[in-house]
Parts: sequence; structure tokens; C-alpha cells
Amino acid sequence: MRSLCLAATVLTLGLATVLHAQEAPSPGGPPPASKAEPQPVDIGDVQTLKVNVNLVNVYFSVRDKNGYITNLHKDDCSIFEDKGLQKTKNFTQEKNLPLTIGILLDTSGSQQNVLPLEQQAGAEFLKDVLTPKDEAFLISFDINVNLLSDYTNSPREIKRAMDSAQINTGAGTGSVTGNGAARGTLLYDAVYLAAHDKLRQEAGRKILILLTDGGDQGSQENIKTATEAAQKANAIVYVILIADRGFYSGFGMGYTGDADMERLAKDTGGRVINVGNNGKKLQEAFDQIQDELRTQYLASYTPTNPKINDGTFRTLNITCQPGQKIQARKGYYAMADSQGKDD
Repeated sequence: MRSLCLAATVLTLGLATVLHAQEAPSPGGPPPASKAEPQPVDIGDVQTLKVNVNLVNVYFSVRDKNGYITNLHKDDCSIFEDKGLQKTKNFTQEKNLPLTIGILLDTSGSQQNVLPLEQQAGAEFLKDVLTPKDEAFLISFDINVNLLSDYTNSPREIKRAMDSAQINTGAGTGSVTGNGAARGTLLYDAVYLAAHDKLRQEAGRKILILLTDGGDQGSQENIKTATEAAQKANAIVYVILIADRGFYSGFGMGYTGDADMERLAKDTGGRVINVGNNGKKLQEAFDQIQDELRTQYLASYTPTNPKINDGTFRTLNITCQPGQKIQARKGYYAMADSQGKDD
């Protein structure tokens, strides 16, 4: 059964604060090594990797100028952890591994004119992607963070939840976040809660898709802690930048969300797709993500670093053939509690 850590109601920032405090490493250090023989564990992860006992699984995709490459073999690619070459044990192309998708929908005032496009394209994407063994959930964020739909493999249920999303500027109601002013966009809090509460204990491939203009206002989390939460959950973050530029010009504000979104996506093995306010480009963005999910590789290795759960961040670098571009996360946290639980 799926873990159900978030109530299907408004998530207050107090929860985010408590959860963040729980991230502190234990002062006692790693537990004593077990004398039992290590058992192989099947752990998947989103487009990148996952630590399991002494095994790391790395999901990645490979492209060249002609598109995605689907005929690579183990000897065609090399994996480096902290610049040290690792011995690849398994190398497969993953098309059918169960997938968990979190859709994060920006419902702040700046999305007023593009929300209908997001609702339509997002629902169509899940209709095409979800199979009976996959699951998805939907979170909206504005001055609050709301779980609109918990885990389901029903595209119809997700569409119903998607259609129920409404723009919320807090006008006349105030903010429940304790941040004072009602105006706000709790983007980083939404990413943190989705990664930590919903995805961290899940196994298999895991992705977050953000539909947003990239602006954050009022979050207690920041780009660093949100990115770290996604990395610890082994979740790949795709950001579809969709923005009503007229909103910003009308208020005399600049648009500054691009750079932070690039960092969030790149560090977790995803990418940013900028669609402006174009419905056709939005549909194409979802098609691109779908193509990537169907052309991923999974490579497994046992790290040469013997400290398998010391909580440190290990950098990753994958190289394949000349002229080929690798899309994978930049590293992982070697933490025992980051292991997902089987369904």
C-alpha cells in the first residue's frame, strides 16, 4: 500500500518546518554493519539513482543531434562517483518499470490566463502515460499548498481534480501560512512537501512535473532545501515554464523564475521546458517528457566508497559515446533512510 503522509486538505507551513527539522542527521553516526549476508534489492528510481544497501541504481537518458538513443550497451557508458570510475553491474533500458508522477500546479494570481491550458494538457498527458501499475497525485500551490488528488492510477480522477483547481490570490481571506501578507506563491514549499511527504518512501521511477512561471514568494523552504528534498527522494524534477508575461508587465515587475528552475531541474536529472503561454508548445513539452520516460536506461553499481550510509552527497557523472548528451541527476545522498519501500 502507498504511504499516505499528506492529508487531502490545505498543508500549512508548520508541517514543512517540522519535517525539515527531522532532516538533521543522527549524532550517533551510521549504525553498526550487519553480519548477515547482503541481499540484492530491486530499487528503481526516477531518471537517476537510488542507494539500496550497497547498490546504486542510476536512471538516465542519452541524446545526440538526431534524438534519443535506444541501442546502447553496458560497455558504451561509464559511471563516475566522486570522479572515481565504478564497475557497472547491470545495464538495461527501462520502459515498463512502475512510475510515480507528482503534478505540481501553480494556481497563484500570475497564472490566471494560462491555468486552463495547464489543466487540459496535464490531464491529456496523464491519460497517455498512466498504466494500471503507475500512480499519480496532484498538488496545487499558491498562498497555500493543497493536495487535490492523492495517489491514483485513474486519469479520470486526476482530470476531475485538475479541473477543480482555482486561482487563489488570498484576496479577502488572508494567508494561512503565517507569513503575513496574503499574496504569495509557495513553490519551494510545494516541492519540498511533494518530495519528502509523498515520494521519499516510494520505490520505482519517480518524477515531479511543475507547471509554473517559476516565481516563489513566501515559502519557508528555498531553492537549496527544495532541491535537496527532491534529491533525497531520488525524484527527477521537470519544470514546464508557462507564464502570462502580461501579468508581470502589468504590475511593473520583472520575471525572474528561470534561473532557479534551471538549477532545480538540472540538479535532479530533469530539465526546464519553456513554453511561454503557447498551448501547442505546452502539449509538445508533455510529449517530450513522455518520450524521455520511454527511452531511459537503468545502470546499477556497487560504490567503491565503503561508507554506504554516512549521509554524504556523492557526485555522479555518466559518459557514453562522443557527441552524446547525458541527462541524469548530479548526485545522491548516501542515506539508509532514503531507501524506498516496495509496494
